[in-house]
Amino acid sequence: MKIAFMGTPTFAIPALKKIDQTFKIDTIYTQPPRKSKRGMKELISPVNEISNQLKLDVRTPYNLIDDLDFFKSKSFNLAVVAAYGQIIPEIFLKECLFINIHASMLPRWRGAAPIQRSLMNKDKSTGISIMKIEKELDSGPVLLTQGLPLTIYSKHGDIENKLSKIGSELVVKAIKKINDNNYKFVEQNHNLKTYAKKISKEDEEIIWNLEAETIIAKIHALSPNPGSYFYYNHDKLKIFECKLTEKKSDKPGCVHIKNERLFIACKDKYVEVLEIQKSGKNRQKAKEFLKGYKFY
Repeated sequence: MKIAFMGTPTFAIPALKKIDQTFKIDTIYTQPPRKSKRGMKELISPVNEISNQLKLDVRTPYNLIDDLDFFKSKSFNLAVVAAYGQIIPEIFLKECLFINIHASMLPRWRGAAPIQRSLMNKDKSTGISIMKIEKELDSGPVLLTQGLPLTIYSKHGDIENKLSKIGSELVVKAIKKINDNNYKFVEQNHNLKTYAKKISKEDEEIIWNLEAETIIAKIHALSPNPGSYFYYNHDKLKIFECKLTEKKSDKPGCVHIKNERLFIACKDKYVEVLEIQKSGKNRQKAKEFLKGYKFY
C-alpha cells in the first residue's frame, strides 16, 4: 500500500512509527514550522522532527489545497490522519480512502478537544475510534474502537499518552483489514453526537462555587497544559493536581492551611491542592509552595 500520514503533535508519533514499521509510509504531511515565543527561531512540529530522524519525505503546506497536484500524482491507496490540525478539503477525499485516529468513542465528543471535554464532563470512559473521514466533522463511519476507563483523577497528559498508544495499535489493525479487503465501516448514530469545542481561556478559570468533584475533574482535564487557574490577592495561581476531602466546606474559595497542607473550599467540600504554580514561577508541591507564599 502507498500510505500518506497526516499528523502534527506528539499524540501522532506512536501511530506514525507503528505504521512505518509495519507498512512503510510514503509521505508525511504536518503543520509548517512556527515561530518560538520570542521569535528567535522556527520550531518544527514533533511529527516533522521524528520524520526527519526516520528519513521520511515531509511536506508542510500552510494550506493543504496548495498541495493537491502533488497528492494526486502520488496515487495513494490510503491516508491516515492523527491530529493533523487542518480540515481535509473534500476534493482530497476523492483521491483515496482517508481514515482518522480520533480520541473518543464516536459519536461522542466529535471535534477539537475530545480528551479534555470527556474529562471535564466526568465521563467514566473514553477511547479511540478509527473512522472514515467524510465532509462533516468526525461524522464518518467507524471501523474499530477501543475504550479506556476514566476517573476524576485522570490527567489529560496521562490519558493522551495512553490513547496515542492504543491508537497506534488499533490503526495498524485497521490498515491490515483494509489491505486484506476484510473490513466494514459502521455508520455512527448521529442522534447521539456531542461536540468537544476547543478549550478557551474561560474554560481554564476555576469557579469555586461548584461541586468539588467537578472542580477536580476540570483541573486534571487541563493538566499539564494549559493548567487551571484562580486569582488570589491579584496573583494568578495554577493548580495541576488535587484531591477530594470529606470535610464540609466554608464559603467557596476560602483557603485553609493545616499541617503544611493547602485546602480550598468548593460548594460542598474542600479540595486539597497537591501541585500549584504562581505565574512566572516553577510548579511546586503544595508543601514547598507554602514555604514561600503567604495566604492571608
